[in-house]
Amino acid sequence: MTSVQARRLPDTGDTPDTEDTTVADIRAGVRQLCDRFGDEYWRGVDALDAYPEEFVAALTEAGWLSVLVPEEYGGGGLGLVEASAVLGEINASGASSAACHAQMYVMAALLRHGSAQQKQRWLPEIAAGRVRLQSFGVTEPDAGSDSTAIRTRAERTEAGWLVNGQKIWTSRFQHSDLMLLLARTTPKDQVMRRTDGLSLFLVDLREAGDAIEARPIRTMMNHATNEVFFRDLELPADALVGTEDAGLRHVFDGMNAERILIAAECVGDGRWFCERAARYATDRVVFGRPIGANQGVQFPIAHAYAAVTAADLVQRRAARLFDAGLPAAEAANMAKLLASEASWEAANACMDAHGGYGFAAEFDVERKFRETRLYKTAPVNNNLVLAYLGQHVLGMPRSY
Repeated sequence: MTSVQARRLPDTGDTPDTEDTTVADIRAGVRQLCDRFGDEYWRGVDALDAYPEEFVAALTEAGWLSVLVPEEYGGGGLGLVEASAVLGEINASGASSAACHAQMYVMAALLRHGSAQQKQRWLPEIAAGRVRLQSFGVTEPDAGSDSTAIRTRAERTEAGWLVNGQKIWTSRFQHSDLMLLLARTTPKDQVMRRTDGLSLFLVDLREAGDAIEARPIRTMMNHATNEVFFRDLELPADALVGTEDAGLRHVFDGMNAERILIAAECVGDGRWFCERAARYATDRVVFGRPIGANQGVQFPIAHAYAAVTAADLVQRRAARLFDAGLPAAEAANMAKLLASEASWEAANACMDAHGGYGFAAEFDVERKFRETRLYKTAPVNNNLVLAYLGQHVLGMPRSY
């Protein structure tokens, strides 16, 4: 066994001055759980386009998906720094946290804007694993990244709200008990600001019946995503999360958390790609020498590792800012941009190093390659991140 095989490439920030004992212990605990679900498990799930139910159940039972729930509700009472460690380590192990990451990033909107009654009712159930909050209904076919163009309508009734409309790219609908739903409550031509008029709702999918129809969308990766239709869905008055017509601002809190956590996943992917690439390039002998001795193979892997390391530092900074309650939008967007670009660079370096074997399912590179590519496009396209930085950070004219 070579020296590369005998060790795991280090976590890019796992040093005493940058990571405390709690986070290091979390990484070790998550890695120990993930080791029970090796490459063969994920290969099988991917081949069947199935939901990794056993893996998600194990994470839930171990308490890793409830780290953001306050201790008073039975959760870990931790922040995005620790949640990032959970999701990042899952991906670094070769697994995919996309099956369960929404429970982390959706939590931010509920924690910051949910009523005391909503928190008391739902958070203990989520923390105990009796209820899953995995579904987020925002994007629409004719709205895309422009959330202000959302047309799904929630109208007031004597009993609460009546919802009609359509969403797309709504993932894990079939594997969730609750959904956070963004709907228009005031017509667009009647609001003062274009970001007003939208409200956020917590939907109990178990009570929706035929009022919600989900149609699965087959994609290049196993992501359990859907097109969802709402037809006269009745919601109680207390389903409203936060302030009426201010739902988009509430969602933005969740979106910053989402981008920070997705960045952590990308860093985890990047670590996996660099590790696998370095191992293969060390072991693979062609023309009498390891291919990793060739700079054309070695340098792209090394460069990708440097990019992943840099993205990791920005991601950690964004998580700390968010946990401290400080403005985190700039850092969150940069973290998502840099981490998704770094993981994609690492994916290509790994694929190139493996050559033809990279396309073989048994090597797992092609599966992770497909999975990490998503994050250059979702949950926000990197071009929109650049537009945000150009306009809101650098003060240049609006580009769209």
